[in-house]
Amino acid sequence: MTVLAPSPVFLSSAFADGARLLADIGGTNARFALETAAGRFEAIEVLACSEHATLADAIRSYLALPQAAALHAGIRHAAIAIANPVTGDQVRMTNHHWAFSIEALRRECGFDTLEVVNDFSALARSLPHLGEQKLQVGGGAPLPDAPLGLLGAGTGLGVSGLVPGADGHWTALRSEGGHVSFAPVNELEVAILQYAWREFEHVSSERLLSGAGVELIYRALADRAGRPGESLAAPEISRRALAGECLLCDEVLEVFCGMLGTAAGNLAITLGAQGGVYIGGGIVPRLGERFLASGFRRRFEQKGRFSAYLAAVPTYVITADYPAFLGVSAILSEKLAA
Repeated sequence: MTVLAPSPVFLSSAFADGARLLADIGGTNARFALETAAGRFEAIEVLACSEHATLADAIRSYLALPQAAALHAGIRHAAIAIANPVTGDQVRMTNHHWAFSIEALRRECGFDTLEVVNDFSALARSLPHLGEQKLQVGGGAPLPDAPLGLLGAGTGLGVSGLVPGADGHWTALRSEGGHVSFAPVNELEVAILQYAWREFEHVSSERLLSGAGVELIYRALADRAGRPGESLAAPEISRRALAGECLLCDEVLEVFCGMLGTAAGNLAITLGAQGGVYIGGGIVPRLGERFLASGFRRRFEQKGRFSAYLAAVPTYVITADYPAFLGVSAILSEKLAA
């Protein structure tokens, strides 16, 4: 059993109608849990998306697992966070082949209620409820009642923000900011961008700030070092860098962290995120001390006349294992209470 910090929304919710299904769907993995009581997440499982033909198949596989089946006699309400824009009934994932109608999926699975939201909108909704499940990296104290920024690199680059409203309610932004054009800030990044243009007409931030981006940076730096055609998978690049086995791999991580710092600083200025900028996704939390020692924070503050403004803005690494469940739980609770 996993219990995450409950919020006021959770504490006001009743579960007389049974456990609720929560899911966080990425381009690589599908994470599931059953919320059996307010703020209590049980039977957490991670399934590989590639092993299931459809999202409905993945849901059925999860609910058939003994640890999940033992906790429910039929799910009535469900909420799904997915790594994709959600602008209507039809969802077609950009980083995986799953495509579905939300209403058809609801009927196929037999749910009374099915909420489907962008994964980073859900993650943004989790931010006020993280408690100690975050690590501050530089900056001062967050300003109360100020917007929060969020970005995270994994299979893609997710971007969102959280805007405070009346009575303690927050509005999560439906952003696709990972697809803005990448902007280099030094000669090395110009060279990496020029290399990336050989493969892509449009080089977005996501092309470089993602798992595939780590590999692209490696190829660009290897080419610049006179080793064209050399390539490694992102996990191996990180492993060699963290083990001190490869100077080029370590340079890749340093470049990646610097680029991420610039993107985070851009987001802070754009949103006026004086409540802090949060870093999620699957890559940064695995870097540990290497991220703390990187140029991330220096690049975050490197904004000329706005350097002093950004120096006061805190940045945080999200350390919770499954923070999106907090967000989709809050969203579902509000839907059922409406």
